[in-house]
Amino acid sequence: MTLLPELAPLAWTTLGVAAVIVGFSKTALPGANTVSIAIFAAILPAKESTGALLVLLIVGDVFAVWAYRKHASWQTILRLAPAVVAGLALGAVFLAIADDGWVRRVIGAILLLVVAFTVWRRFFSVGRSEAGAGGLAGSVGYGSLAGFTTMVANAGGPVMSMYFLAAKFPVQAFLGTAAWFFAMINVAKLPFSFGLGLIDASSLALDLLLVPGVIIGAVLGRWIAVRLKQRVFEGAVLVVTVLAALYLVIF
Repeated sequence: MTLLPELAPLAWTTLGVAAVIVGFSKTALPGANTVSIAIFAAILPAKESTGALLVLLIVGDVFAVWAYRKHASWQTILRLAPAVVAGLALGAVFLAIADDGWVRRVIGAILLLVVAFTVWRRFFSVGRSEAGAGGLAGSVGYGSLAGFTTMVANAGGPVMSMYFLAAKFPVQAFLGTAAWFFAMINVAKLPFSFGLGLIDASSLALDLLLVPGVIIGAVLGRWIAVRLKQRVFEGAVLVVTVLAALYLVIF
């Protein structure tokens, strides 16, 4: 008896594409993995999709941390930590009382507000520092939202993308800080996911087949990222985040 779910060939192909996007998002375009979230949720049962995707995200985190291990801003990560923990707790409470439809729409609405706020801040900030992210208030706001969204739907990437964008991080610092930030958060979520039954032998068997896709995406993303100009990178992050938010709100 196989542990793998019975899926049509098209479903397997689509999951493979989602795995490539996971790797690519980790090393080139944070936030793009929202597409993977949507694909997994459409093909697999909701709980199974969350657990299976978390494992693949951690595999992508490993490659991202290795690729950008020298470029993280630890001061930024430590500043965000308390708010992220509070957001994770709030997300757990929200999951206990909200249905799937409300979860998707609330996250989508939050992302749209974050994009609007980030774009506004960039017009009024000066210099290339974290002042553009709103200082302490920005750290609390973005951090709590990141914790909340990653807890309920593995969707914290777009929120933190907006924070790093508002802070005007160069590409390498952006990707390095995001890599370490989400690697630690995702590993911390593992015990809860196992305890809640979100990860089991079946989902791990599925992940084993999809890991090569994550690796391909991560290598491709790394190759592209070192060739991206800052303005192109920032524009791509904004576009991907807006599209992801609209998808969550509308569908």
